[in-house]
Formats: sequence, C-alpha cells, structure tokens
Amino acid sequence: MDTQSLDLSAVLERAESIARQAGALLREYFERPREANHKSTNIDLVTEADSASEALIVGALRAAFPDHHLHGEEGGGYGPDPDQTPYHWWVDPLDATTNFAHRLPHFAVSLALSDPDLWPLVGVVYDPMRDEMFKGIRGQGAWLNGRRLRVSGVTDLAQALVTTGFPYDRWTAEDNNAARVGHFVVRTQGVRRIGSAALDLCYVAAGRCDLYWERGPQPWDVQAGMLLVHEAGGRVSDYHGELTLEARRGHGILASNGHIHDQGVAVLTLGDAAPLPPME
Repeated sequence: MDTQSLDLSAVLERAESIARQAGALLREYFERPREANHKSTNIDLVTEADSASEALIVGALRAAFPDHHLHGEEGGGYGPDPDQTPYHWWVDPLDATTNFAHRLPHFAVSLALSDPDLWPLVGVVYDPMRDEMFKGIRGQGAWLNGRRLRVSGVTDLAQALVTTGFPYDRWTAEDNNAARVGHFVVRTQGVRRIGSAALDLCYVAAGRCDLYWERGPQPWDVQAGMLLVHEAGGRVSDYHGELTLEARRGHGILASNGHIHDQGVAVLTLGDAAPLPPME
C-alpha cells in the first residue's frame, strides 16, 4: 500500500497538538481523587484518566484523519477496516498507568502512525509533567523540544545505564524478566525500572540511557519510541538482534545506542554464560 503521498510534517504537527491536549488533560486528573480498576490482572490498571485521554485523542485523530485506522489501548479499533487503509495509528493515552495511579509523576502520551507492517512513519511521546515533547519522522530525524536527538556514545556495556520493565503476567509467568535483570545488574553500571516503555525508548534516543529491553509491551507502547531511537542513530531489534515483526510489536524488544547492541543480545541469549566485565 502506498504511504508516500501523505504530508508527514503536517501529520506530526497535528499529532503533537493532540498529544499536548491529552497531556494537559492528564495533568488535570493527576491530583484528583481517583480509583484505579483492574484489566487483565491485579497489576494491570486502568483509570478514568486513561479513558478520558483516549476519548480526546481518538476524537481528534478521527476528525483529522478519517481514512486512517486507530488502534487504542483502552477501546480497541476505530475507523475504517484495517485491511483497507495503509495508515495505522497506535494510541497509548496514558503510558505508565501504575505510576499515575500512585501519583508518581512519570508517565506519557504516546502516538504513532505506521504502515500496515508496523514500520512507524511518525511518532510523538509527550511527558506532561516535564513538558517534554519527543517527536520524529521516518528518515527526517527526531527531536526533544526542538533539539535534535542523538543516542549516547557508550561503547562498553560495563559503562552503560540500562532500563527495563516487567510483563503484567509476572506473578505467574516463568519468563518474568527477573533473571535477566540479574544478568544485567552484574554487567552494567546500573539497571533502572522507571515504569514507562515509551519514555524508556525516548531516553535511549536522548542518550539518557544506553539500552532498554522488555518482554510484554504492545505496539502502542513502542511504535513511537522505536522510531525515535532509530532516527537518533540507535538500533532496535528482538532479543536475537533481528528487527522482526514481533520486535515491532514490542513482544520482546531490545533498543540501544547501537554500539552496545550486540553485547545486549549476548546477555539476553546467553544469560549467566554471557561475558562478564573484567575485575579491576
């Protein structure tokens, strides 16, 4: 399907405006009394703010792009049949709902436009509490509040700050990422679990972190961020180093500055057998 005729700069401008509106709404909700409800498990939460933010975003995107299909985290699909359009929006109205529900001010709005094969074309991630707008266009670069994004220059995993997350089924799943965290703890300068996959990817793109991995995100969590990492000079893949469809879906994703990517793959695939940094 042809995706060459769309003015991506105009799309990005509209997406940024919508993300800022949703972010303002989330700020309004942040200090209100609220009750979080459970979705799939006791640790998979949804709040009134999630639903209100998605309603705002979906309404605005459908008005601006009526021939595009929308995949929303909370409400499912909107617009024309997904097989009948080359344009697919991935909407996360509130990434890091658990943080939000506990009044931890680290969450984001994430919007991405992709082709049918989940190759992202445009991405925005807005952190409303810091007023940080991460945005990018495929082949044209990525920016944070007008400043060009570039990944870090760290070349040794032992000098890296890395970040990760845990799947919602971590209480019961054998592959719950706990062992992998231990593998990275003894091979890096530090491991962080901040709670937002979208912002984790943005921080790799901005050089604030050097590597991110996780099993469990969905396309609306990662589509915008993976575009930003790529446009900032980084690399995105699955746990084996290939940019597969599953990686683009977020179902086992590794993102890095590129320099330490193969080292990250080694830790993910070899576990305890991966090389350790030399003792000084």
